[in-house]
Amino acid sequence: MRKSILFWGSILIAIVFTIGSSGSALAKELRFQSIWPASIHLNKGDKYFANLVDVLCEDEVDIDYNDGGSLVKTDEVFDAVSNGMLDMATDWPSYWEGKNSAYALITSWPMGFTPADYMIWYWQGGGLELAQELYGKDNIVWFPHAITGPESGQRTTEPVRSLEDYEGIKMRQCGRIQSKMLEDVGGSPVFMPGGEVYMGIQRGTIDGGEFSVPEVDWNMGFQEITDYWVLPGWHQPGPVWGVLINQDTWDSFSEMTKFKFKEAAMASMMWTWTYFEYGSSTYTNKFTDAGIEITRLDDEVLERLQKKSFDYMIEEAKKNADFAKIAFSQLDFFKRMETWRKIQRPFMYGRTPAGLDRVHEEIKKIAKDHGVFEEVREIQESARERNKKQNFWKPGTKYISNPMPVE
Repeated sequence: MRKSILFWGSILIAIVFTIGSSGSALAKELRFQSIWPASIHLNKGDKYFANLVDVLCEDEVDIDYNDGGSLVKTDEVFDAVSNGMLDMATDWPSYWEGKNSAYALITSWPMGFTPADYMIWYWQGGGLELAQELYGKDNIVWFPHAITGPESGQRTTEPVRSLEDYEGIKMRQCGRIQSKMLEDVGGSPVFMPGGEVYMGIQRGTIDGGEFSVPEVDWNMGFQEITDYWVLPGWHQPGPVWGVLINQDTWDSFSEMTKFKFKEAAMASMMWTWTYFEYGSSTYTNKFTDAGIEITRLDDEVLERLQKKSFDYMIEEAKKNADFAKIAFSQLDFFKRMETWRKIQRPFMYGRTPAGLDRVHEEIKKIAKDHGVFEEVREIQESARERNKKQNFWKPGTKYISNPMPVE
């Protein structure tokens, strides 16, 4: 009798354990690699997103998080997700400019969008649709999931107060157009991975560099090897990075899971912006307390940089229809917001760039020449209509999770 009780008791415990763990046992494991190594604090945004998805989708997916470089090299994550070697990864879109120059607009164009601009444009103004259309050409679904405040600017061993002061300075500079602009004013841009900037400045290989927001720069030790901090961060005023998902992996998800991924991306984007922006005040004080001198470019210099930025935008738009399509959408956003921002000054979160009217009209004409003008207008309107309807997933209904225009 005692043996029988023990036997059936063991069976009951096994059944209870199986039922209790059945959700995680059925969860689909996803191989996920961050774009950032463990030493770069921007990975906090990637971890937040991965953890949030795990919580929201605990019975559906289980994300196997890996630090940057641990599975594939940083410059290989795009192709690794595209071909299914990785289910997911995060990326810095401008890394893919060699594939298509339009990726430069998705992450942060020099003298371009601020964080607030990007968040409104992505989630209300058709930006998400345009980005997904671009990534979709390579079997990838993409969501913006992280953004910081404007990047710190440049950290140098010599003061820079004017464009002339850039003459001869060897500077680690990210971004193809940013490097061209630096070269235009006499600087010498140097392409260098973020992890090598410290040693480059310390050894005198370069005279300065830039990487990210104050918290990240501090933890990379830039206060130990530089004396000056050049502001504002004109080269990356609204840095965005995103999450890549293999299309076949995405198609295997239920509609509910797709909905949760999109909502997690929006929540994570807000978290990263508020986290790093709040921390920027603390780490700015750390830099100044450490004796770092701030040098600031004046408004006349910024206007000259703005003109150069717009000139390069026009040049790229003429060569690439994808670039023209996204550039027109972003400039049209500036025009749509112009009056509202003007009448609400000084209580506003964005700006109207000098020279906007000229470049807006020129890019509009280029978009029409490429035959993409009407596509942008349709995406803007369809995105807005869908957002007004608040397409939440409901049991028994199909959530339109791929935000491309539908018939």
